[in-house]
Amino acid sequence: MEKIGFIGLGIMGKPMVLNLLKAGFEVNVLSKSSSSGAVQFAGAKLFDSIADLSANSDIIITMLPDSPEVKQVVSEILPGFKKGSLFIDMSTISPLVTMEIFNSLKEKGVAALDAPVSGGQVGAEAGTLSIMAGGSEEAFNRALPVFQAMGKNIILIGDAGAGQVTKACNQMIVGITIQAVAEAFSMAKKAGVNLEKMREVLLGGFAQSRILDLHGKRMIDGNFVPGFKVKLHKKDMGIALQTGANHQISLKATELVAGLMNQLVNEGHGELDHSSLYLLQEEK
Repeated sequence: MEKIGFIGLGIMGKPMVLNLLKAGFEVNVLSKSSSSGAVQFAGAKLFDSIADLSANSDIIITMLPDSPEVKQVVSEILPGFKKGSLFIDMSTISPLVTMEIFNSLKEKGVAALDAPVSGGQVGAEAGTLSIMAGGSEEAFNRALPVFQAMGKNIILIGDAGAGQVTKACNQMIVGITIQAVAEAFSMAKKAGVNLEKMREVLLGGFAQSRILDLHGKRMIDGNFVPGFKVKLHKKDMGIALQTGANHQISLKATELVAGLMNQLVNEGHGELDHSSLYLLQEEK
């Protein structure tokens, strides 16, 4: 098995690393991460610098919050990255930045995939993430055993950048659907309808969705522990809007929900789960 260097041990990255270790992969991580002790206990090897980590890895995976962090890591691994290595970015970042990274790595003889994920913390822990990849078929086939340790629905979407565009579309659909559920629940509550019973019957009809199921339950319970943080989804909606603007596409519903997420962040709720969009309905 190839040696994997994994950078980004957050709410998603840590369980992804644990699943790679369970599958028998040798995984290298940075010692400065707050989760490094937990993954070291499970078998990961610690390195003090990105340069040392990349020099001892065949495949580098990043799972970071945004484009600037990924660009910074790439700038640090480029000098020592071995020719023939593979770089996989599983973060959710701008497709334009993805193409910049892809081209800079290509010049160094390093293959790259953009492979953002969907499924949240639950999917990361269970190893059932949906992985949407962009890049060459050769790079994808090389990465497939690695992906299979972390996910179940694994698809090569197209060339470099296609994974990030697909993830932007995913985040649009998720965000808009959460807002639809929040508005429906708010209206039903004001009308005196039992939300538990309404959710139960709607889950048996055409409105059924994982968002209605999982986030509808969160709204009823008032449980907004993340999950997936509002501030991160706000960032993703910004990526979607920028991608739409680049292709001269009007995204009215996306713009509306992005504005509501921005309002939540400004009110100090950025660390809550994105289902907390319901709180804005409760304010009205």
